[in-house]
Amino acid sequence: MRKGFSLLTAIIFLILIATLSALAISLSTQSVKQTTDIYLKTQSELLLRSGTEFAMLAISGHNFNATCLNSLSIRYPENTADYTHDINISISYIGSNLPAGCNQYGTDITTADSNRTVIIDTVVSTNPTIQNEQIRLHRRTIQKP
Repeated sequence: MRKGFSLLTAIIFLILIATLSALAISLSTQSVKQTTDIYLKTQSELLLRSGTEFAMLAISGHNFNATCLNSLSIRYPENTADYTHDINISISYIGSNLPAGCNQYGTDITTADSNRTVIIDTVVSTNPTIQNEQIRLHRRTIQKP
């Protein structure tokens, strides 16, 4: 009777240890995925702000009298095949007397200070090959270059 009880206790102990080990492995793999997701989301948020600032810099350096700058596409890291983020920026203008071919939202601006105001739509998305669940963030700002 005692040998049977010891055997039953040993089997229950092994099942308990196996269950706890499986739970620990499951939690550790989930933690790694969660850390990766947080890292990519934070990086996407920073690239969203940087993309908007880069668009403002590009607009400032563009010859506005000839043509308008309507869109920008950037990959981060730049010039690599294994990029992590796509940054797509579309630019729309508010104002009058704009060059032909500009994306325009409105022309009924009454003050000269508000003329050539831009609406910048920045979309940052992760590369679908690096992660199953793609992260996609959008930001719309109104700026005066």
